Amino acid sequence: MSPRLDVAVRTLPLIIACGCLVAMISFGPRSAVGLFLAPMTEARGWSREAISLAVAIQNLLWGIGQPFAGMIADRWGTARVLVGGALLYAAGLTATAIIQSAFLLQLTLGVTVGLALAAASFSIVLAAFGRAVTPEKRTLAFGIGTAAGSLGQFLFAPLSLGLIEGFGWQGALIGLAVVTLAIIPLAWPLRGKGHPAVRGQDQSLGAALQEAFGHRSYVLLAIGFFVCGFHVAFITVHLPPYIVDLGLDPKWGAWAIAFIGLFNIVGSLAAGALGQRYPKQKSLAFIYLGRSAAILAFILIPASPATVLVFAAVMGLLWLSTVPLTSGLIAGMFGARYMATLFGFVFFSHQIGSFIGVWLGGRLYDTTGSYDGFWWAAIVLGVVAALIHWPIRETPVARLQPA
Repeated sequence: MSPRLDVAVRTLPLIIACGCLVAMISFGPRSAVGLFLAPMTEARGWSREAISLAVAIQNLLWGIGQPFAGMIADRWGTARVLVGGALLYAAGLTATAIIQSAFLLQLTLGVTVGLALAAASFSIVLAAFGRAVTPEKRTLAFGIGTAAGSLGQFLFAPLSLGLIEGFGWQGALIGLAVVTLAIIPLAWPLRGKGHPAVRGQDQSLGAALQEAFGHRSYVLLAIGFFVCGFHVAFITVHLPPYIVDLGLDPKWGAWAIAFIGLFNIVGSLAAGALGQRYPKQKSLAFIYLGRSAAILAFILIPASPATVLVFAAVMGLLWLSTVPLTSGLIAGMFGARYMATLFGFVFFSHQIGSFIGVWLGGRLYDTTGSYDGFWWAAIVLGVVAALIHWPIRETPVARLQPA
């Protein structure tokens, strides 16, 4: 066994453990943002659209920054990127608790936190996993990392609600900012960068991007991931106030977000395991069809705490189960050398969908007083995404195939 491989084997459990904790901490606060919408609106007099726009900008900047964060991680190492992201994250949340104007909200909760997530989110962690594990185990490792992010969503939803009730929304944001600083010591075991470890991986970044964007399946994957962002962001931000609009207690909004996170742990792990046995693109198609069916049932059946929790559980199973499959397809087609960068560009498409889902959802509500039209749009887009993913092929590019 080579010295490099021996070190990788001995440190793999530590890499997985610290990476999972980073994914959990970074994903937790941003997934609970819907719980802050009502108290921030009441305290500051901001419209629901104004706060939705800030979250939409956050998602867009997360997407714009992701390819660049991936390039930095591939070139200079993962740990440096994670530390910078943690510092930005804490600064953005703290500033959001202090500012008084809706314009500054776009800069703090929107731009600052968005760039922080690009540098400290699960996609950077998954790229580190991709370098550390064997190709046969990558999809499972990606599933574990994604499940850890979902655990953060499950834990931080009730935690955020408790902080809001105990210390107010401003105190809750500052408390969450302190928690995000724990990413800094956890980043050290994830240090490292991409390297041409196997035949065919030694190529320039420009050549890698040209190869990917000239690959039909990669382009389809990026287009389809747009729909995932549209679904996830809209539901994360607007489901809690939608539940209140239906006449239910606000606590059911918190529990819905928590249930999504809890059941996504199962969904992500299952997707990681299934991705090792069955075609990943077909699994993705069925996930999007399942989302459409779940949303259709939710808006047609009379609302109650039971229907909210069932819907959240089903959506949780289908939530970020797309991530290990999408990551696995990218690594399978192009290898792990520039995985952080290539996943970053696909994730940018995801975040464009997130921007539209969050902002346009708030805009539609302020204009019509209802989310009904948006739910129907989500159903149609789920069917379209299933059709887009079906013809994708996972075959490695010629550069990685046996001579």
